[in-house]
Amino acid sequence: MALRIGVDLGGTKIEAAALDESGVVAVRRRVATPAGNYEETVRAVGELVRAIEADLGASATVGVGTPGARSLADGRIKNANSTCLNGMPLKEDLERALGREIRMANDANCFALSEAVDGAGRGARVVFGVILGTGVGGGIVVDRRVLTGVNAIAGEWGHNPLPSPREEDMPPPRCYCGRSGCIETYLSGPALARDEERSPDAMRRYVLRLARSLAGVINILDPEVIVLGGGVSNIGRLYAEVPPLCKEFVFSDDVRTRIVPALHGDASGVRGAAWLWDNP
Repeated sequence: MALRIGVDLGGTKIEAAALDESGVVAVRRRVATPAGNYEETVRAVGELVRAIEADLGASATVGVGTPGARSLADGRIKNANSTCLNGMPLKEDLERALGREIRMANDANCFALSEAVDGAGRGARVVFGVILGTGVGGGIVVDRRVLTGVNAIAGEWGHNPLPSPREEDMPPPRCYCGRSGCIETYLSGPALARDEERSPDAMRRYVLRLARSLAGVINILDPEVIVLGGGVSNIGRLYAEVPPLCKEFVFSDDVRTRIVPALHGDASGVRGAAWLWDNP
């Protein structure tokens, strides 16, 4: 039996799962992420993989989804909100710890791949996967292959400016990336929570901001499906209210892009990481 292990390296937890050739999860384990400790994080990933292989009595390919991305200049992690990873040769260190080649991709790319292969975007040629959680990420999958881009930032819509800002969006919040007014500063889970503390009308603003932001994605990428994941994606009213609002901002008289919740939920990270071995 061909086994794939996927690892989702998150800021608060590290989750790993083994999938068989049909995508069925055979074993799933998780541990707390060692906060701010790079060496312990590498060790924890290695121990999770070895524990799963011991459970199954077999070795497996390993794919890892991480925050941020590998720099094309030196292969080290960049743009990760888990800042202890930034500047570190994570792929090489994990390969050394596991004694084998691994595959690695941004966690939003893994989410998008999972949902495109056998999730809510199954059967679609172009899928845009959205993470609305601690941050705002995105991944693009075309014909079941992750689009990485020449700068390794394809899908990073969260660090574009909020489109068509209104008076209620001012002043633009400062983002950890060093800029102000990024989509992430309006649409992340913490941003929504802060807005709710200030006003009971926060969800109305959130829905409209999300509609404007996704319309910008549709105008450029024109995907068949946009799949939402992350904690904020569990708010049911998004799926009823955002699509009709998008139409005002999309450059088309007929908008057919579907906006849907993830089929695999928080399991999509590990599933997509495992499927990286189908994406050379």
